[in-house]
Amino acid sequence: MQATYAATLVDEWVRAGVRDVVICPGSRSTPLAVAFATRRELRLHVRIDERSAGFFALGRALESTTPVAILVTSGTAAAELHACVAEADQADIPLLVVTADRPPELHGVGAPQTINQRHLYGDMVRCYEEPGVAREATATTWRALASRLVERARGGAARPGPVHLNAAFVEPFLAPVGTLPAGRDAKLPWRHTEPATTRTSWRAPGPRILAVVGRGTPAWWIDEAREHDWVVLGDATSVNTLAHFDGLLRAPNFATNARPDVVVRVGGLPASKVLLERWRSWSTLSVGFRGAGFVADPEGLVREEFVGLPTFESHNRGDRSYVNLWSDASRRVEAWLIAEHDDDFVEPNIARAVVDVANERGTALILGSSMPVRDVEWWASARRGRVFSNRGVSGIDGVTSTALGVASGTSAIALVGDVTMLHDVSALVDGLGPHGGSLVVVVVNNRGGGIFSFLAQAALESSRFETLFATPRPHDVVRVSEAFGHLGVNVESVSELRAALDKALSSPGLTVVVAHVPDRDENVATHQEWNDAVVELMGRP
Repeated sequence: MQATYAATLVDEWVRAGVRDVVICPGSRSTPLAVAFATRRELRLHVRIDERSAGFFALGRALESTTPVAILVTSGTAAAELHACVAEADQADIPLLVVTADRPPELHGVGAPQTINQRHLYGDMVRCYEEPGVAREATATTWRALASRLVERARGGAARPGPVHLNAAFVEPFLAPVGTLPAGRDAKLPWRHTEPATTRTSWRAPGPRILAVVGRGTPAWWIDEAREHDWVVLGDATSVNTLAHFDGLLRAPNFATNARPDVVVRVGGLPASKVLLERWRSWSTLSVGFRGAGFVADPEGLVREEFVGLPTFESHNRGDRSYVNLWSDASRRVEAWLIAEHDDDFVEPNIARAVVDVANERGTALILGSSMPVRDVEWWASARRGRVFSNRGVSGIDGVTSTALGVASGTSAIALVGDVTMLHDVSALVDGLGPHGGSLVVVVVNNRGGGIFSFLAQAALESSRFETLFATPRPHDVVRVSEAFGHLGVNVESVSELRAALDKALSSPGLTVVVAHVPDRDENVATHQEWNDAVVELMGRP
């Protein structure tokens, strides 16, 4: 009975378009593991570390834009997925989280690998199902159960995100598969609801329209906004948005001249605190649109909020001279960077080089959540291809695993710090897996957590700061990578970095490129020097 139940769930998920499943070895999850493995339509990714596996599944869901299933056994294995579920919740990533469990009679009696898994992930999941041990009397509900889970993961009438099936199994775990309950004709899913694309008609109070966009904002909408003379500022994951806005807004004269008539908010929020400060000081109307998911507004600046995405009607045509004000200033900064600092081997230039190569090759880019995402947002040119970052919860855990998920069967570049890399070193155990692909992980080695040097904690006594916050580690990341069977390369110049990227992207497998940059204090000084120079540049006629 259990084998038939498991096969029915998997059959319905395949009908609904699920194509990737990440499996962690375990005994209690055997019926579903075997059911998944029998379907040729599925790409199986078997990984031994549940935490890493969860973030790998996130990467697959980000790259494929379809729900990805992840299966683990009971106990601490289920708890290991908590971090990836949190990220999937905040970032609206569709995951089918399936945890195997003991039957009720084995709870509370000291059975091994048994914890309370009911509502383990709380309200972070869009749907929780605990159907109990499979019984013949409930066979007519199995397809509806599977369909309900995948539809809720897709979002249905709400936000996409993770769903949780806590599936109890009893021994024996291996048995023949019987006749599956009938499904829809032509192998159609039991139920499928197309997500609605809502466009909202809205009138701007003036032609100087500034759109601040982030995670989840569609590239096609950004292109339409720019075509209608809206200025679009975006986070590091946004494509074709205006570069260098953080530095521009540090210049008081420019910030005053750039005051918009309205700020339109879509999706996640850029990392720039300077943008928030200027936005607040402008005291202009701010409106949010929920068509790209939840509108992040931690400062409470949004005064009106609408469903869908704004339409671009004639009365919302922007002011071309306002666009030119921003774009001319951005081009001046870019020209200055190329003329004065193109060969500087410093952290902002590492980000610039990585983005340039990703743009040239049309390769997906994955960014670490601390300094890499900020350096790309502030100093790199506009992104042209797909960019991903675990900015839902903005943690550093699982970034390499996410990058491996994105790159599986294709190619990608990741840009991370040394602490982020070491935090997820277990991702190197399984690498890209049997489906191949090419991933180059650029590790910015500034010997510690660089972002803390920009924060108030940096004022602490040096040894205390280093121990509690910078946390430098002595490990040679190249040797660590080679110990797991991957290629490791050290680089010490921009030209060496670009050459290493070109070579790695032309080769299968995982390559770790370690960029040995100046120390963290010098990085802070570089950022200050560059920002001061941009302010001076904007003060010139």
